[in-house]
Amino acid sequence: MYPMLCLFLLVTSLAAQSAFDSSGLKNLDAVVEKAVAQKNPAGAVVWLEHRGQTHTLVKGARELVPVREEMTADTIFDVASLTKVIATTPSIMILVDQGKVDIEAPVSRYLPEFVGEGRELIKVRHLLTHTSCLKPGIPKEPTWTGYKEGIRRATSSIPDAPPESFFRYSDINFILLGEVVQRVSKMKLDVFAADHVFKPLKMTSTRYVPPADWRARIAPTERDELGQMLNGVVHDPTSRRMGGVTGHAGLFTTAADLARYARMILGGGQLDGVRVLKAETVQQMQGVQTAATVYERRGLGWDIDSLYSRPRGEVFPIGSFGHTGFTGTSLWIEPASQSFVIFLSSRLHPDGGGSVRDLYELVGTAAAKCIPGFDFKSVKDALPKRAEREVPTVLNGIDVLQLDGFSALKGLRVGLITNHTGINARRESTIDLLHEAKDVKLQALFSPEHGIRGELDQEKITDSKDKKTGLPVFSLYGENRAPKAE
Repeated sequence: MYPMLCLFLLVTSLAAQSAFDSSGLKNLDAVVEKAVAQKNPAGAVVWLEHRGQTHTLVKGARELVPVREEMTADTIFDVASLTKVIATTPSIMILVDQGKVDIEAPVSRYLPEFVGEGRELIKVRHLLTHTSCLKPGIPKEPTWTGYKEGIRRATSSIPDAPPESFFRYSDINFILLGEVVQRVSKMKLDVFAADHVFKPLKMTSTRYVPPADWRARIAPTERDELGQMLNGVVHDPTSRRMGGVTGHAGLFTTAADLARYARMILGGGQLDGVRVLKAETVQQMQGVQTAATVYERRGLGWDIDSLYSRPRGEVFPIGSFGHTGFTGTSLWIEPASQSFVIFLSSRLHPDGGGSVRDLYELVGTAAAKCIPGFDFKSVKDALPKRAEREVPTVLNGIDVLQLDGFSALKGLRVGLITNHTGINARRESTIDLLHEAKDVKLQALFSPEHGIRGELDQEKITDSKDKKTGLPVFSLYGENRAPKAE
């Protein structure tokens, strides 16, 4: 198990109030109205909830081509990668609760063909946190089709580095997780998710491959390769090739159904007396689960702090979490204030050219300012250094030296054996800290496998020079294992 990181939440004491901030609501509405007026997107549904109180906003059109149809609160959206956290992640974690899946087990325990060329090192946890170092997706070429062929290609994918070398968002991770659900449960992912998540939560407008009679309520995306407007057919090309039921995409749902799911998460795994997940499992899902050497913070499925965290905006604190979808959808949950905001659009309609990345951030910021009790000071201003958001329970040796001003090393000539995992609690390199420390004479570096900065992928590492500091680097496997005496 990785150690859980304690996070400061920049939330003041939330007094019991009966309404959202009225000026905040006006600002939120104005943000969405401005975007819709510019037809980017053509329409949107926003659902803001705080301690059971809701504010919904419905603007614009859900369809422009072939005819205009107004957006409605019950519009069904292709939510793309929200599938990962609404269907696949809870399905995997339900199997964990049942004792049928171990997230610390290698993926090959459940997918025996997933071995060789480094695949056997990848654990279920690495798939859930996008630290498997697998490629972002299954290539389109050469042309292929079919669920079995998609799984064959996913299980044949070769990682570019050992797991946890870096964070890389990858659809392959969740394609594999969807297949784990199917093989372990003996049920297709859509059936398992419906029986164990959607039906218990009364998410009546949520499913894969929606029936024809749902299409009047569905927001279409864009035209496919044959020029047909996608309506009720998953937009994601890989999911489409695989039949529309995959772990990474394919789910259709509404704002009201997503709100029920978010309430379940805030309720510690239960809603209206129905338990879907164990409380400790939900806590594990929303806590930081990436290794200390990975800069991005991810939970199990959930995004916490990465380049994809735009829906957090500038007010929701670190410790909140959520996810986005390629089609223009997002869900962000803030547990300390018992709040969440849902943003649903079909930003690709009608011609595939829309973008809501900046709108995610604007909506997240405006939504947080509607919630009574928040400190409106920007998270960016309050926390200029990422690592100051964390409270390490155990200090590394370099942290202890740093706190004492490196007094124990002053005047000494120092040789350092380390690699890219040598960091302090702020994730700053030990090499750089000692090199810049006053009165400390860092003379030489000693490099293990993969080089001093972890960038080399070769068996034999030769003596060299560190590009950043200019210091000599002596390979622990080379002929010269130490600098010559002066």
